[in-house]
Amino acid sequence: MHIPDGYLSPQTYIPLIGIFVVVTAVAVRKVKKEVSARNIPYLGMAAAFSFIIMMLNLPIPGGTTGHAVGSAVIAILFGPWAATVAVSVVLIIQALIFGDGGITAIGANCFNMAVFMPFVAYYIFKLFSSNSARKARVFFAAFISGYLSLVMAAIIAAVEFGIQPMIASTSDGKALYCPYDLSIAIPAMAIEHLLLFGIVEGIITALIVRYFLRNEPGLIYAFRKGGKNENE
Repeated sequence: MHIPDGYLSPQTYIPLIGIFVVVTAVAVRKVKKEVSARNIPYLGMAAAFSFIIMMLNLPIPGGTTGHAVGSAVIAILFGPWAATVAVSVVLIIQALIFGDGGITAIGANCFNMAVFMPFVAYYIFKLFSSNSARKARVFFAAFISGYLSLVMAAIIAAVEFGIQPMIASTSDGKALYCPYDLSIAIPAMAIEHLLLFGIVEGIITALIVRYFLRNEPGLIYAFRKGGKNENE
């Protein structure tokens, strides 16, 4: 899901860099207010976990690869703003040091996986959990938040490079950047995440949230911000 260099035109990656910079600036201020010093080590471990699972890229027929991200579980445990900061740091390190994701595509990759995905995951979890601490309900809410947020982020990425033939091409219609249009890009990204990587993301999210529900329920940001935390 890491978009490489050469797939996005300046018309796409420059605005996304701008959006990412603005959102990250807000996120840093929010994290300073919302994340206590006690939870900073946990957030650091969450970022390290996200780094590890994103490095486990699996090749998929059709020329693409996929992986879990970890944004959903970080958003549920520490809040979407904290997830934005943590996952952005991971993605920038991966691009600059490991070449996983393009330099010009840092804004796009961070927008998809560190801005869009954690906020979608957080609010899906809130919708399905209804601030209840019943284990079965929380497990389902965590799974569906991880699953849907990853699938939707993958589709957003597909749209970003799938529109390139329409917005950046030569006078004779030859694509200057990504040559695959939406009819190819969306199925290629959506199917693998619907059938495999979304399920992996959902299971990881559900298992980790369930662990914290049993052992550190007060750490779960989604419940603390919701006010009501039923011990049923």
